[in-house]
Amino acid sequence: MSLELPSPIARYFTADLDPNPQVMAECFSDNATVRDENRVHTGRDEIRRWKVDYSKKFTATSTPIAMAHDRGRTVVTCKVEGNFPGSPIDLRYFFRLEGDKIGELEITL
Repeated sequence: MSLELPSPIARYFTADLDPNPQVMAECFSDNATVRDENRVHTGRDEIRRWKVDYSKKFTATSTPIAMAHDRGRTVVTCKVEGNFPGSPIDLRYFFRLEGDKIGELEITL
């Protein structure tokens, strides 16, 4: 089954595989926020650092397996596999889009 993700979200998952953290940061609007592991990262510079820090600790791949909509957000459920405790795990990615960029991302169980 192949999901037809909105373009900004599809770009995010492609960028997640790219070793250059700037590619990931460019998926987001200037003042975007990312909420992950009880931390908030605001703006492209912090989002780039979030990607760098995570990549230093873990290697993981996220495979989208379902998509839904919730209160103006696109929710993508992914099978996440890697060298982190609890792998593999299904995580939910809550995206709020701003045009062709991501304005907000929250990653939860």
